[in-house]
Amino acid sequence: MMLLGFAVTLIATPAVLAQEEAEAAETAEADAPAEEEAATEDVDLGVGYALDNAFLFIAAVLVFLMQAGFAMVEAGFNSSKNAVNILFKNSMDICVGVLLFFIVGFGLMYPGLYGVEGIETKFAAFGGFGLDDYVIEPDRTFSPEVDWLFQAVFAATAATIVSGAVAGRMKVSGYLIYSAILTGLIYPISGMWKWGGGWLAEMGFQDFAGSAVVHGVGGFAGLAGAMLLGPRIGRYVDGKSVPIPGHNITLAGLGVFILWFGWYGFNPGSMLAFQATGDMDGTLHCAVTTTLAAGAGGLTATLLSWVMFGKPDLSMGLNGILGGLVGITACCDCMSDWQAMLVGAVAGVLVIGGIILLDKLKIDDPVGAWPVHGLCGVWGCMAIGILPNGYLEDGTTSFMTQLIGTVSICGWSFVTMLVLFGALKAAGLLRVSAEDEQKGLDISEHGMQAYSTH
Repeated sequence: MMLLGFAVTLIATPAVLAQEEAEAAETAEADAPAEEEAATEDVDLGVGYALDNAFLFIAAVLVFLMQAGFAMVEAGFNSSKNAVNILFKNSMDICVGVLLFFIVGFGLMYPGLYGVEGIETKFAAFGGFGLDDYVIEPDRTFSPEVDWLFQAVFAATAATIVSGAVAGRMKVSGYLIYSAILTGLIYPISGMWKWGGGWLAEMGFQDFAGSAVVHGVGGFAGLAGAMLLGPRIGRYVDGKSVPIPGHNITLAGLGVFILWFGWYGFNPGSMLAFQATGDMDGTLHCAVTTTLAAGAGGLTATLLSWVMFGKPDLSMGLNGILGGLVGITACCDCMSDWQAMLVGAVAGVLVIGGIILLDKLKIDDPVGAWPVHGLCGVWGCMAIGILPNGYLEDGTTSFMTQLIGTVSICGWSFVTMLVLFGALKAAGLLRVSAEDEQKGLDISEHGMQAYSTH
């Protein structure tokens, strides 16, 4: 019997094995599509993640290049004896800015990225130092590093706007203190109100890429500095305005073109999503509206200066370009192409009006920082509450919401910087002596000259 059972087992084994192999093959075939689908999904997610991060990195680099544009505009529109000082301030803005924004600024501006939630985030909160406590979600869109990098160059932009407004008479020590406080504290707090999930975001205030959050902060900080510093020696004589021409309009013009180029990182990059068809359509729409607003701002300011002064003023035209860029920054995503031209044209008028207003008030702003960044920054945000757009149509925002948000951000910058500049003035750290000013800050503050006399 044992032999008989063993024989039956030997006969049956091949059939059993064949059946098991067939079942295994069927199971493998059934699992194959699911595995292929999962692998395809992983590849798609990887490609999308790479695209988002690569595009945002390129946008950050373009915004970083704007630092060079600001340096050229400010140096060109000012005296040659202050060129080194202006380049120094612009280089220190980015150096001090990235360090302080990394250490504390990012944690103040985006506490939610560190897991901070609740009512404390509406006005002020702190997520943590550096990026150590940054919460990395499994389905995250961006690397923490590229996320920080893009925001850091925005912070540096807000700080460097002030350099031109205080050019020719501010002490280096006082400027470094200002730059540190703005990038490490003032800008991140008001930035959190809108972009970090704060009270203005909850209210529905709209500022897509920073007409108020970035440019308004810088422009009104510059206004506070210019007011407390007082005008440059010789700028107003016996109550009359005496223009002090810039030493290199070619350099200033090149700087404007670099800024315009960098703005394609500033506005389209603020889309923060580049994978889907709708994302890329929105990104390219921002690029087109940015282009049209800049063109309209430059042309309008040029024509208006021609009518008012009898000659087309290049400096007004260049500032009109910048005004158009600042104005469309808040609303590049929601304005039509035709509306973008209107936004830019109004900004061009505001630039000239703002320059004339400061001249009447005897507030010396050598490069027009407040008219371009402050006044046009206000207009960019208010245009969302005035001109027809999707945010108004769906009730996301309103004229009053835009007014509250714009006044709050710009007012925060102006008041805090007025206090800071006042404290620096009381401490003797604000303005150089008359002798040093006439000698030039390149020599008195740095002991060197931008241009060789040999």
